[in-house]
Parts: sequence; structure tokens; C-alpha cells
Amino acid sequence: MSRVVTAQRIASLVGDFPRSPAYVGLADSLRVLIGDGRVGIDVRLPSERELTSALDVSRTTVTRAYEVLRESGYAEARRGSGTFTTVPGGQRRAHDRALMPGTGGRDVIDLNCAAHSAPPGLVEAYQRATEQLPAYLGGPGYFPLGVPELQARIAAAYDARGLPTAPEQVMVTAGALAAASVVAQAFTAPGERVVVESPTYPNATQAVRHAGARLVPAAVDPDGWDLDALAATLRQTSPRLAYLIPDFQNPTGHLMSEAQREALAAALARTRTTVVADEAHQALALRPGLAEAMPPPLAAYADDAITIGSASKSYWGGLRLGWVRAPMAAVERLVQARIGLDLGAPVLEQLVLADLMDHADEVLPLHRERLVAGRDALVAALREHLPSWRFRVPDGGLALWCELPEALGTATTVEAERRGVVVAPGPVFAVEGGLDRYVRIPWTAAPEDLTEAVRRLAAAWEHVSTDAARPAARAAGRVMVA
Repeated sequence: MSRVVTAQRIASLVGDFPRSPAYVGLADSLRVLIGDGRVGIDVRLPSERELTSALDVSRTTVTRAYEVLRESGYAEARRGSGTFTTVPGGQRRAHDRALMPGTGGRDVIDLNCAAHSAPPGLVEAYQRATEQLPAYLGGPGYFPLGVPELQARIAAAYDARGLPTAPEQVMVTAGALAAASVVAQAFTAPGERVVVESPTYPNATQAVRHAGARLVPAAVDPDGWDLDALAATLRQTSPRLAYLIPDFQNPTGHLMSEAQREALAAALARTRTTVVADEAHQALALRPGLAEAMPPPLAAYADDAITIGSASKSYWGGLRLGWVRAPMAAVERLVQARIGLDLGAPVLEQLVLADLMDHADEVLPLHRERLVAGRDALVAALREHLPSWRFRVPDGGLALWCELPEALGTATTVEAERRGVVVAPGPVFAVEGGLDRYVRIPWTAAPEDLTEAVRRLAAAWEHVSTDAARPAARAAGRVMVA
């Protein structure tokens, strides 16, 4: 059965759209809503009569707006059924073949990538940034540390969180992963040890490996960090760096408390270990009131800490922007490492991010609302269809870390892909193997897609858990980006 959006819902979403002329303003508003996902793909739009009444406009306005949508590829008319939303190029225009190899088809639900579609307000941010761009065209366009306006916004955000920061302490990069690569190149040498959590974000550990460092795993349990064990690991291995994710850890979703941050900083100081704190998910606090009561940055407790941030999870991955916040004494070292990798991030996107940060109080609450809806739908579906799977519902982040009754995570994900849903098994996040009792499931898809994905996962689990032979399964060689 096709999904339907009501005329009242459309009226609420378009608000006071531009009316000179009205049909163009309505069409432009609907294109933005379809593009950023607030109105889904393959959704039946209200009839012209219903929308005319809800918007209090002429029938001609709605008719012409629908014509513009169809001509621009954002809608199609189906005889006897109505007008349905589409996007130019089809749904798969949003996917790269490296992420979803093969034809896949429209029925595949991809939960391998823990990243959401663009939040409301992004198109407007690009429009405002484009107006600022001419002021930069007279220069060479290279900013190895970042466009000064964006550096200032990022520094101000740290100030507001209790970590005094000068704009010159900020280096803007092409994403958080690029930031991790720069830090690894700048502060490790071949053979040096780096402590990393396990499970953890696999691409960051790969960046450390590429720098020649030796990884030392520190377990993160389903209930959180064992700081005594972590301190013992630091003491016994004398690592150069410790790469940690204190804010909604990926994939477990744990949030390190203030007391834990203070104790960890003391252990780091005793072993002279520099901590690299990955804050990619820091802005994604989903429990009511938590966004205003988040613990201070780990760098507020450890003076030599290096902090990595990202726009990909809090705003949109397509911006491809991240940053490093470091002590002033470390900045020159970072610059020297960075210019061997690239010479800066795109200027326009930096201006867009600066604008989004200026409007964060408008953009982030709407983004969090979408994430809460997805999380709640995912939790409800798992409790209904997979009651034997155990998980802790985190207060933020993007995913559930699910523990299976048996070590069949890889087998389950292989079978699930045959049924049209892609998720990542636990071993992907392990530093030294294991964790096949786990599966990570992001809640970044639409609630109805998450519910359907869990139904398919349940069928896959029933198949592999009751198959006496249980043949060895090998997960598909997909690229994980988030």
C-alpha cells in the first residue's frame, strides 16, 4: 500500500512559502521537502482540491505547482492513483556503487551506513553561503587551517561548552576521517602503540594503521568503559596516543560521565599519553534536556588532548567537513602533516557549515526529532519481532548495538542481505577479531523502513538460528563510511 501525506501536513511543512508567484514558491518548497526527506519518496501527494483548501490558494496555483514538480522530476502522475513524489535520477541517485555494489534494487533497505539524510534548512544555508562566496573569489582559495569564519564558529562552540578555544587552534578538514588521518600522521611513528577501543569505528583505526602504528585494544563492554582496565592497559603498554569516543561511542552509544572523564584524564597524565577524542556524535543527544547538560569536552580535563569533530552526523555527510581542535603548540605539526595529504577543504561548504552553525538552534532540534522517531520505531520493532536480542537504548548517537543469543552475527547479516536488508555484523567493529554475537543497527532510515528491516532481520535470524548445519558465512565486502 502506498504511503500518503495529508494536505494538512503539507500546509504545516511549507508554512508561509513565497508567493511571487505563488505556484513557483509552492513548487520550490515542495522540492526542498522531497529532497531533504521530510516528504518521502513514492508518497502520494494530496489531491489538488485538498491542497487548495488546506493552503487557501487558488486551484490554479496548486495545479501549476504540481506541473513544475513533474517537469523537474520531483513528481509523477499515475493514472487513476494520483501524483507521487520522485527524485531526478531515481532513488538510487543517493547511493555510490562502492557502498551498495550490484544493482541492489529499490527494495533494499541499507542500514550499513549510520548517517541521515540532510536536515531541514540545508538548501537555505547553501543559498546564503552562495551570496557570500564572491568575497573569496579574488584569492587562491586555499585554506590549510580553514576559512576564518568557520574556524571562529567552531572555536565559539567549544567556548560555549566550557573549553576556551582560539580560532587558530582549529583546523578544518574534509571530514572527521581525514582529521583522524592528519592526527595519526602528525603524532605517531611506525611501530608506536596507540590504544583504541574495541568495538570502535573501523575506518578510524584503519587511518591509524596506515600511519604505521600498532593498535592496542581496550574493551568497551555492553555496560560501558572499564576505566580500571583501561588505566592498566595505558600503564602496561606506554602508548603514544589513545583514540577514544567519549560521546555516544560508535557502535555502543555509551556516554562518558564527567567523573569518568576526570579519572581517565588522570590516568592519561600518569602515562604521558595524548588522548584523541572523537566527538563526531557529540551533538546527537536525544534524551530530553541532555543536549543542554552534556559533559564538558574531554579536552577540558586533559590539556594536551586533541579533539576531532564532524559535520557529517549533526548536519549532513555530503558537506564532507570535519575539524581538529588542538593545543596551540601542536597546530604547526598538524599543518605540516596535513599538507602532505591535501591543502584544505572546499570554501563553499565551509561557508555553508558556518551558516548552519549560526542557525544550529533551528536546525539541530528538527534533526534530533527525526532521529528520536527512528530510534523509537527501531526499538519497538526489535522488541516485537526479535525479543531474544538484547540491547541498551542509548541517550544519543545513531545506532543500537544488539547482542544475539548466539555468535551468529555474520551469518545473520549475510542471510538478511538475501532478504533485502543490509546491516553490519559485530566483527567489523572488532580490533582483533571476535564480537560475532553482535550486530549494529542504525536508526537513520525512515521509521516505516526500520520496521520492515527488522521484520526481514527476524526472518533471517529464524533461518540461521534453526539451521542445524549452519554453514560458514562470509559478510559481503561492503565499504563502511559511518
